[in-house]
Order: sequence, then structure tokens, then C-alpha cells
Amino acid sequence: MPPPSGAFLPPATGAWREGDPPGRRRWHDLGEPLPLEAGGELRGARIAYETWGSLAPDRSNAVLVLHALTGDSHVAGPAGPGHPTPGWWDGLVGPGLALDTDRFFVVAPNVLGGCQGSTGPSSPRPGGRRWGGDFPFLTQRDQVAAEAGLADALGIARWALVAGGSMGGMRALEWAVSYPERTGALLLLATTAAASAEQIAWADIQVRAVRCDPHWHGGHYHDTGRGPHAGLGLARRLAHVTYRSEPELQTRFGRAPQGTEKPLTGGRYQVESYLDHHAAKLVRRFDAGSYVVLTEAMNAHDVGRGRGGVAAALRRVRAPALVAGVDSDRLYPPSQQAELASGITTADRLRLIESPHGHDGFLIEVEQVAALVAELAPGPRQPLTPAHRSEREPSRE
Repeated sequence: MPPPSGAFLPPATGAWREGDPPGRRRWHDLGEPLPLEAGGELRGARIAYETWGSLAPDRSNAVLVLHALTGDSHVAGPAGPGHPTPGWWDGLVGPGLALDTDRFFVVAPNVLGGCQGSTGPSSPRPGGRRWGGDFPFLTQRDQVAAEAGLADALGIARWALVAGGSMGGMRALEWAVSYPERTGALLLLATTAAASAEQIAWADIQVRAVRCDPHWHGGHYHDTGRGPHAGLGLARRLAHVTYRSEPELQTRFGRAPQGTEKPLTGGRYQVESYLDHHAAKLVRRFDAGSYVVLTEAMNAHDVGRGRGGVAAALRRVRAPALVAGVDSDRLYPPSQQAELASGITTADRLRLIESPHGHDGFLIEVEQVAALVAELAPGPRQPLTPAHRSEREPSRE
């Protein structure tokens, strides 16, 4: 169905493209083909990344920060040319903050398969045509192997700290298991050792919503002028409900109508308007193909695969580790982080981030996350200012 007359139609993809403002991004070309866990290899790939601070002469102060599903390399800094949104952990990275850039060299890559500068479905393959639906299946291990290549290029033999939440926590865990000698400390937030049946089920519905969109075209929509926006928007609506908590949604919205709209005659409730808003935001800054590739990589996450099971894999971790969950998280419940905390011999008790915001709490409760970072990277830091106390809607999961 064509859009209403005068309606704004977003571009086919919200991906960063060659010729767009680079912003703070830099790039690393992987060079050699990347062998993939599921078979085959990925040729001509590159990783986009951002850095803050300066690398010490002995290269001992490097920190790796890994983003969640629809995040990117822009951990800190304002929105601007090349960066459609402000940094997703803006209150955590900077001079005097928990990840003090006067002390640390902070590196944040855009995940392989993503859409904000790293090679993904919206990228041209060797030869020029876009990957689209031909982009290969990736796992977290493939993505971490690519990030290890970036570390090599930067001359970083060992990270002082590897930190991540949700999908970023999956990769942080893979770093500590695949490269224990390169992981100096480990911060795992709202993540799991292996995707559960329920997590796979929620994700499967989202992927099917994208693929059922008539504009999906088997993933080859990037140059058609029209992307699978309805499917991606539906996937986002569903995902966002799982990212927040039921009490928060009830307190914020209840059954209130949106403005003067009348739900009994076709109008929306406030909570429906809220989901519409987040769907529209994602469509304009993300790529549907990347959403599918990264979601399927999350479903494939199992740190114990080929390693004798989860318990045996967790025993490989050598780094001092801190594991935290969000007390109201219904998507990645604290029981999953409890398994990590008990299975990683270098971790102590499970920590809980207190938040009404559900899974998104690891992005919103910056002060509590900063306190956890300080345990692994102690040192002087200034208190967070009110501007860093999140009343914002990050949804960079």
C-alpha cells in the first residue's frame, strides 16, 4: 500500500553509508578473510570504531566497551553529523567519569554485521553489489574474532577491562573465554551464558516480522528505495515491551489515551503512541538486515558450544570479573547472571542494579553502573551531574 499523500517515507535503510559524515569513526580493514564458525569465510570486511583518551606507552590502559543489539560505536558524545543520537553511555565515559579518559584509552567498535560503519548486510561486498540477504550467518565468536583483529591493529595485546551489557555482554564473555590472556578484567551486565528458549522465541517473532514485510525482498531491498519499515517497526515494538518492566509501563501510561485521541473510535492509548515513537526512531537509524543478522547471532550465543558445556567454558575465565543483573529485568532475568557469577571462579556474588526500567536499566542507571566500573577500575572520579541521571529513553538495546 502506498504511503498517504504527503507522508514522509524514510530511506530504505538507516545504515551509515559511504559518503555520509564519518563523525568520530575510524576504520580497520580486517585484511585476511575471516573464517566463520558456521562455515565459509567473510572477505573484505572492516570494523568501524571510536576511541576516547590516549593509549599509554606500555599500552596497559585500554578498555573495550561493547554495545547491545541496536547500539553502535558512539558510546559518548553528542548527536551530530554522522551520529544520529547522543552517546548511549554518555555519563560513563569522559574526563573524571567512571571510565576516566584522562586515565583510560576507551575503544568501542561497531559490531561486525552492524550498520553504523562496520561491514553488514547494507555494505558493498567485494565487487560492489550490496550484501543484502546474502550476508553470511555470524556468531558472537566470529564478531569477537574480528574485534581481536582490531585490537591487534591498535597494538593492544591485553585489555585492562572488557565491559558490555546484553548482546555486548555476550561478546565480553566470549572475549574472556576465547582470549583469557587478553582480558584483564571483565564486567558483564544483564547478559547470559547462552540464549534461553524464551529469548530465542521472542527474537524469532521479531525476525519473522521483518521477513514477512513485502518490502523485504529476501533481504535485497537496499537499493529499491523502500525498506521493510513496517516489519522492522513491528519487531521494535515487540522488543521494546520486553526491554521495560510491566510496573513501569503501568505507572507511566496505564490506560490513558494519547492526547485527545479516542481509543474506542480508532485512536491510540499512550502506550501505543510510545511504541510508535520508538519504532519510528529505529527505522530511521538502523538497518533491517542488520537487525536480523545480529538477532540470529544472539540466538546462537552459547559460550559452552564445543567447549564441554557452559560450566567448563566459564572455568576458562581468568580475569577478575563482576556480574550484575537488573532486578526488574524480565528478558534477561537475574537468574541468568547468577549462573555466570557462580560459574566464573574469579567472580564474587551477583550484584543487582535496582531499577524500575527492566532490561534497559543497564543503560539508564548510569550511577549504579559507574559504581560497578569503579570496583574493577578504581580511581578518583567526579560525581555524575544531574544531566547524566537518566530520565532519557535510551533504548539502545
